[in-house]
Amino acid sequence: MQQIYLDYNATTPIAPEVADAMRPYIDNHFGNPSSVHTYGIKSKLGIEKARKQVAELINCKPEEIIFTSGGTESNNFAIRGIAFAHKNKGNHIITSSIEHPAVIEVCKYLEKQGFEVTYLPVDKYGMIGANDLESSIRDNTILITIMHSNNEVGTIQPIEELAVIAKKHDIFFHTDAAQSVGKTEVDVQKLNIDLLSIAGHKLYAPKGIGALYIKNGIILEKLIYGADHEQNMRAGTENVIEIAGLGQACEIARIDLAKNISHYKKTRDYLHELLKISLPQIELNGHTEYRLPNTLSISFPGVEANTLISRLDGVAASAGAACHSESIDVSAVLRAMTVPINYAMGTIRFSTGRETSMDIVKKASEEIVSRVLELMPEKIEMKAVIENEGKEFRLTQYTHGLGCACKIEPRKLEQILKHIPILPNPDILVGVETSDDAAVFKITDDIAIVQTLDFFTPIVDDPYDFGAIAAANALSDIYAMGATPLFALNIVGFPEKTLPMSVLEKILRGASDKTSEAGISILGGHTIDDPEPKFGLVVTGKVHVNKIVKNAGAKPGDVLILTKPLGTGILSTAIKRGLVDNDLKKEVTEIMATLNKIAGGLMLNYNVNACTDVTGFGLIGHLREMTMSSKCDATVYFDTLPFIREVKALASAGIVPGGSYNNLEYVQNSVDFNDLTRTEKLMVCDAQTSGGLLIALNEKDATELLIALHSAGITNATIIGEFTGKGAGKINIKK
Repeated sequence: MQQIYLDYNATTPIAPEVADAMRPYIDNHFGNPSSVHTYGIKSKLGIEKARKQVAELINCKPEEIIFTSGGTESNNFAIRGIAFAHKNKGNHIITSSIEHPAVIEVCKYLEKQGFEVTYLPVDKYGMIGANDLESSIRDNTILITIMHSNNEVGTIQPIEELAVIAKKHDIFFHTDAAQSVGKTEVDVQKLNIDLLSIAGHKLYAPKGIGALYIKNGIILEKLIYGADHEQNMRAGTENVIEIAGLGQACEIARIDLAKNISHYKKTRDYLHELLKISLPQIELNGHTEYRLPNTLSISFPGVEANTLISRLDGVAASAGAACHSESIDVSAVLRAMTVPINYAMGTIRFSTGRETSMDIVKKASEEIVSRVLELMPEKIEMKAVIENEGKEFRLTQYTHGLGCACKIEPRKLEQILKHIPILPNPDILVGVETSDDAAVFKITDDIAIVQTLDFFTPIVDDPYDFGAIAAANALSDIYAMGATPLFALNIVGFPEKTLPMSVLEKILRGASDKTSEAGISILGGHTIDDPEPKFGLVVTGKVHVNKIVKNAGAKPGDVLILTKPLGTGILSTAIKRGLVDNDLKKEVTEIMATLNKIAGGLMLNYNVNACTDVTGFGLIGHLREMTMSSKCDATVYFDTLPFIREVKALASAGIVPGGSYNNLEYVQNSVDFNDLTRTEKLMVCDAQTSGGLLIALNEKDATELLIALHSAGITNATIIGEFTGKGAGKINIKK
């Protein structure tokens, strides 16, 4: 099904006329624009035509336009260029608290270089006050950089008024107009500014092209050094094809600006009207009048934005800024506007475009309202569930997190747990002291009860597979401790007013089949109505008191064996986004649904000193628990780690769950990553679901166990490292 696109602030399609303007420079005019022959001249003429087209849109001279790779480069060039070229005059810069990262991160970089930055507050509409700017100016202020319009809520800043203040104090003024150019009037003469950034893909030009307006006479330190391209301001052979596209896009925007503004405003306001009629409790973010004509930021109280986005099968929109679509934290913009947390967490940005018709808006509003009501159970009648009977459901659309990746951050949990007292009892054989995921309690001189609990949100779309994976994950803790499972209890959170009970039945059947494979039954459990589906098991097992395998106990010289491949967190995130083919999806599902029963049974034939299963805290997080509890240091060899195919490519593309970032932050002070790239660090910290066993034992036994594992069909089992000696639990990762 073709989604209705309401995310034009994230990017726009290339307009047909723009593609037509680019084509000659693809097919025929391929010359280097610095060459003096005919081929080069034709390319050069194309660039200069585009420069004039861009200049006419913002009312400046063609020679004041420098082509860049996009808005981010333009912002970097403007801000760093002024800072370094004029640092002899001062080192103070003023910006706002709601700028795009392409400005904020540059300012943070400059702070490390000795510059001082003031971040101006905004009011509840996201507007900067002239008085705040005036009072922030110092004798050493050299640059003010304030965005023209905000990318999240659309508020347009009073740039003309602010620029007057800058001129009065002889301070350079830059504005990031990436979201404004082509959507609303932007006239650099009226604004009276020195520098302005443009991003092509926000106004129907290609991605990877932008421009920077530099007022004649303004001196910048160059960002890129090389030959004298772009008036000796920006080295590198010009991207003629995309420059031609940007020029044409600017010409179209200039000619049709009034018509487009009117169309944007009509579609935006119609969407707001329809949503408000059905959902009167929603709140508009941004200024009601001084706002981009196409931008509608709406807060749905009590609804989690990413969960809503996941359920919008037929509508494409953004939860907050598009650059942060994986985050469920409140955006810096909404925090600066002091939007209440209950509203901020449910904020969606809709942005309309030239192709957005009133009929499309109406159709989109119907789905948005329907999905919002699903997430507000008290507003729903059971007939909605009845209508959904028999439909196929993608469970990952009903959660903002994925499996164990949505665990509470380890360091936060540790801070809480260390304040919770535990009554001493000689029969507690394993508690919280070793960071094991199960508790062990002695009931006779020989036998102890092992109990573990695990539950999470859907990691796959199929309900049956979700139940099976959840069960395998819960049983894994029993096997890791050398125990035999006895029985299990269900833990269920289920949106009964959103999903039909047949979905829950499939989840339970998947879990039941998996526990049957383990040789036990599920004897009952507990359920609650929950906006997100959640499922897990409490598993009870037994173990001989002298054969308990703990996290603690690894010895210097022990070898580390890992029994399952890594990367399920990254791949599950990719599956949710539709970036994985069916064969790989099936492969990952089978890996997660495979019990650690065989591996757990085989390891009992050897002198295992420590074991844990690798789940939400990732390989390195769980190894850290082992090294810290054992008071031993360890070395892991990255090149021996078994990763599921495509994991590195996906991680390099930024397809990484939030839990993996949390894991990396949690372990970084305990790990020497040596020359691992950031992508590789995230791979070893990836939040796993139903991962393998991590087993520590002497080298001779490790060799024999590995042969036994391979013979039993566990072919991914690998020796990945060893314990090097007594210590504080440091981990060294080598290639």
